[in-house]
Amino acid sequence: MTDDPLRILMLGLHYAPEQSGNGPYTSGLAAALAARGHHVTVRTGYPHYPAWQITEGYSGRRITEHLDDVTVERFRPHMPDPLSPLDRARMEASFGIASSLGRWHRPDVILCVSPALLATAVNVARARATPRRPAIGVWVQDLYGLGARETGTGGGRAARALGAIEGRTLRAADGVAAIHRRMRDHMVRDLGVEQDRVRVIRNWTHLVPMELPPRAEARAELGWDPDEIIALHAGNMGAKQGLDNIIEAARGALRTAPRLRFVLLGDGNQRPRLEQLAEGLPNVTFVRPLPERGFRLAMAAADVLVLNELPGLSDMAVPSKLTSYFTTGRPVVAATDAASVTADEIRSSGAGIQVDPTDPAALASTIVELADDPRRASSLGQAGQEFCRRELSQEHAIDQYEGWLRDLVARRRPGHPDRSGSTVPHLRGAE
Repeated sequence: MTDDPLRILMLGLHYAPEQSGNGPYTSGLAAALAARGHHVTVRTGYPHYPAWQITEGYSGRRITEHLDDVTVERFRPHMPDPLSPLDRARMEASFGIASSLGRWHRPDVILCVSPALLATAVNVARARATPRRPAIGVWVQDLYGLGARETGTGGGRAARALGAIEGRTLRAADGVAAIHRRMRDHMVRDLGVEQDRVRVIRNWTHLVPMELPPRAEARAELGWDPDEIIALHAGNMGAKQGLDNIIEAARGALRTAPRLRFVLLGDGNQRPRLEQLAEGLPNVTFVRPLPERGFRLAMAAADVLVLNELPGLSDMAVPSKLTSYFTTGRPVVAATDAASVTADEIRSSGAGIQVDPTDPAALASTIVELADDPRRASSLGQAGQEFCRRELSQEHAIDQYEGWLRDLVARRRPGHPDRSGSTVPHLRGAE
């Protein structure tokens, strides 16, 4: 295998300027591969996440941009009611159909990003139907069938259907990248993917370690009370975050910890309901997504960073916010099941404390205990930063992805057997 530049086509619904979810990783990988001399084209959606509204300035049905030496072709998907699983499925399918049509200009390898699963299924099928087809990789950030089962979305029948689509799609690819070993184990054990075709490559920290201003200075700029204990939750406000637990923790803290304030920074389909649930609570503040400097100031102003998950979540995903949290030097309190992937990350990093996601009082009391023990809080925060340096280096992750993509291309060369053996329905399409 030579080191010649690859022609890479990436297909994923989320991309910059989206700042949460898998958008930063897709755009980060594309830009890094382009910087290494590869020819990278991305087909993606219009930016909309987590607000579920098209970002201002993006109009029409299709546009092409050039960002960081990457050709970015955008297709406007159906914009759903984010609370409706069927409507969100329609969005994924509409993007999958739009992005699969037309010429792909003979890439060496296509890389499909899931989410969105249904779009990935369409594009994998199109790729397999293409004469002299390219190598096919699928990069899995969330597990759909397992997620539907763990969250109860759509009932058991929906979970089984999604699991079947997911398994068939992954088996049809030449290789799969999983962001955690437990996700790999599920793919092999429950979805029938051959173990030697799954590569574990961790998400990296897409924020460089922060040079934070003093806490008092950050709070002064944000207008936050210098004497309060600030517990910050940053990121998506969706169903799987289970943020009702934070609202209940705040309600109880009015009596037991009057200095404690919860700040929920971000957006998502559950935000209006959470704002209604928190009405009348003076110790809960909602903040819209901030630009990078404001986001960093909020991190600097916090005493503790909070991660909350719906009870019962186990292996479906690794919260992307952890890679940002660990850069800050602030301790993390994670309200999540003790057997979850998230709890594993907290234990492995040494960056925080796991508490029961069904016990809001424990969440509040643990935050206060950490705020009142600055030596322990500092030790946990430093452990998170060291974990970033040791395990979550972007350069190391890009090296792994580049090598993996080259391996996939090598497998498609004449004389190397196609081992996918899948029965994914084929779609007719032009090269």
